[in-house]
Amino acid sequence: MQKVYPRASSALEGLLFDGMTIMAGGFGLCGIPENLILALRDSGVKDITVISNNCGVDDFGLGLMLQTRQIKKMVSSYVGENSEFERQFLSGELEVEFNPQGTLAERIRAGGGGIPAFYTKTGYGTLVAEGKETREFGGEMYVMETALHADLSIVKAWKGDRSGNLLYRETARNFNPMMATAGAICVAEVEEIVELGELSPEQIHTPGVFVQRILQGATYEKRIERRTTRPKA
Repeated sequence: MQKVYPRASSALEGLLFDGMTIMAGGFGLCGIPENLILALRDSGVKDITVISNNCGVDDFGLGLMLQTRQIKKMVSSYVGENSEFERQFLSGELEVEFNPQGTLAERIRAGGGGIPAFYTKTGYGTLVAEGKETREFGGEMYVMETALHADLSIVKAWKGDRSGNLLYRETARNFNPMMATAGAICVAEVEEIVELGELSPEQIHTPGVFVQRILQGATYEKRIERRTTRPKA
């Protein structure tokens, strides 16, 4: 099975439809699938539900798809760096489902692992628990959270081979590995495609069985969301 595609647009061909659910990996602006996000924007697909820890910034990452009004709903944890997100949410243009960050990660992991639901202490007694089943275990109260799935997962890795085995680097490993398992189809973009056998089995974070298509990204801007430096002495 041929998994390698020449560009992001061709890797998404035949997979997109209005109203679909897409998982997008990364943490802040680190490890986001920059090329696939641009291809999604240019495709014109609309009314999307996006599952992602955050929604980029106003002019980069998933924030570009807010500008074009392609996103109908966000399932997220942290969205504080995006003023357009704030505007659309407060005006009622964008539906938002907030999750505690660990809960979001576990819901995605559960979706990839075939676990339909789980219990967590996080959020009990708060707005997060409203309308959800609660249960006592060992004298402590827990909230039941359901698994998350997607029609398509788009992830970004450092290296990948022609079978789709993926290796992430440092913070870029956040959310990408579990999202790769929780989508019906996973498209991965990497900085470098290597030949089979170049990645040691002990290095591989996402086995190729979870990845249907892979491409080498054309360019990477790799923005820093909030640069913090120490003043010179």
